[in-house]
Amino acid sequence: MRLSTKGRYAVMAMADLARNSQGEGASGRAVSLAEIATRQEISLSYLEQLFARLRKGGLVRSVRGPGGGYRLAKSAGETVVSEIVLAVDEPIRATRCEAHGTPRGCMLAGEKCITHNLWEDLGDEIHRYLASVSLEDVILNRTGRRGGPDTRAGIGVAA
Repeated sequence: MRLSTKGRYAVMAMADLARNSQGEGASGRAVSLAEIATRQEISLSYLEQLFARLRKGGLVRSVRGPGGGYRLAKSAGETVVSEIVLAVDEPIRATRCEAHGTPRGCMLAGEKCITHNLWEDLGDEIHRYLASVSLEDVILNRTGRRGGPDTRAGIGVAA
């Protein structure tokens, strides 16, 4: 299963926004999409499309005028990765069926394929994992084994 460019770029851009808006007051400074585009090597026009969806999803606020740009709508610790992915209309599923949890399957006659439940369970696990990781976890490199000891939920498991 692959997460599309849309979902990956949205998470990259939001992590960049979280990292670079810190400081300057309680809500942090506004960060321009041009800054994010340069640092993350993402097309500015593509970022504009993504941020329109992120704003509509209530994850960012736009700031107009000199020094304008975007700010997180809530703290990095309160913003989870699954919200970002879903805000840009990226489905989190591993089956080839159109709708998650529907009785109609992916086979031509409407049955579920023999491995349907396996892939549906995997999609659920991916969603649970992304819902457990905040932007703060991402920018502090606390996303699991490769980031060192897992400090989420008080777990102290070394890499």
